[in-house]
Amino acid sequence: MEQSFHHDGMINQLKRVGALFLLIAATTLYVRAKAPARESAPAPMTVWDCIDYAVHYSHSLRQRELTQDNAEASRLQAAGAFLPGLGASAGVQWNFGRAIDPETNTYTSVSTFNNGYGFSASLPVFDGFYRLHALRAARADVLMQKNALQADRDQVALDVYQAFVNVVYYQETVQLAREKLHESELLLRQTQVMEEEGLKSPSDVAQIRAQVEADRLTLMRQENARASGMLKLKEVMNWDLNDELRVTNDESNLPTGLKGNSDSSFATRHSPLERQAFYSLLSARQGVGIARSAFYPSVSLNAGINSSYYRNLSVPSATPYGRQLKNNLGEYVSLSLSIPLFNRLGNIASLRRAKNNVRIAQEQYEAKRTELDVLRQQARLDVKAYEQECEQGAAKVAADSLAYELVRQQYTEGLASPLDLQTSAATLLQSRATLLQSRLLVGLKALLVRYYEGELLTTNNGQGPC
Repeated sequence: MEQSFHHDGMINQLKRVGALFLLIAATTLYVRAKAPARESAPAPMTVWDCIDYAVHYSHSLRQRELTQDNAEASRLQAAGAFLPGLGASAGVQWNFGRAIDPETNTYTSVSTFNNGYGFSASLPVFDGFYRLHALRAARADVLMQKNALQADRDQVALDVYQAFVNVVYYQETVQLAREKLHESELLLRQTQVMEEEGLKSPSDVAQIRAQVEADRLTLMRQENARASGMLKLKEVMNWDLNDELRVTNDESNLPTGLKGNSDSSFATRHSPLERQAFYSLLSARQGVGIARSAFYPSVSLNAGINSSYYRNLSVPSATPYGRQLKNNLGEYVSLSLSIPLFNRLGNIASLRRAKNNVRIAQEQYEAKRTELDVLRQQARLDVKAYEQECEQGAAKVAADSLAYELVRQQYTEGLASPLDLQTSAATLLQSRATLLQSRLLVGLKALLVRYYEGELLTTNNGQGPC
């Protein structure tokens, strides 16, 4: 009886546990059904997608934009200097004890109350053209900062492009190394079968196995290099290092070859780097005018009105407030002349420094023109050189592929040693990697040619020209 009761209790307990498990399972399925789908992997980004992202989130570009805004504020301030200055004042004063009576202009010992108002305006009539030169210098500074911002945008684009090319190169070399490892593993299996049939010796198997391990090491190194390249790309893009970044090598978006003939004058006129140096020279020239203005006399015009209210606190009544303001209303106009005579050679020293700054800016401008012309010519030579390397590299890859197939066939027939096969495989792998590098460098150098010839790599919204 007790055993039956105990048995029934066990059955009931198992039923409750089973029901509980069913409830938990149903709840889990419901939650999974209602839960939002896991976000898919980010879409692969082209090189111009990466450049657009970097331009929008670059810390250096944000700083440059603020610097440009400061230049705009300075230009606004320089333009406002041509407007008259206006000012208003109001004051309240209580006098207790001995003071001057404003009605009689004599000392008195009674308590008084004074209330005054004033409005004034001033306008520099002539200041040796200081404001004119300051405004021109401020305008030149704005244009200089504008071109500096564009130059920084293009430099960010170049940095991203370089890092992107490195990532693409390492991705391709990883694929090449993986294919080479797979082929070596197949060759190892084939050699092992031939050893079992007595066609190959154990030393041949050992050498091929060593080649497999060497290929595996090469693959590991290329994967590490790809990881380092991806880290550098994230850095120049200001990408979150913890987020995944996938890139795609869409060669239709990459520049190829040269466009037309080189035009040195066009490149000089349209390069942001050259224009930045040019506007720096213009600003320095205006600095000479600013320094010279200190030798001229200055004339300013001033005008204003004022009025006041007075009351003797010991007298119960006084002239009404409005009548006093009307009676005490005063107006004035003045013209002042200031002539600089001697300021301990300060003006002469300032003018000398300003002239030297112009010479420095002129030398920097000429040096920048020469530098850009050299870089432009060198980039064009590099494009032609890498195009030739691509043509020769493609022929070499074809020849090395044929040689490798022949050596491998000879190895299968016992006419070539494992060392010959390894040497031929390594030569083919190196040829394919060199061809890949030359093809990518053609695009990079072509982009540099466009940049040094005055073509903007990015616009204000960060989009590239391609």
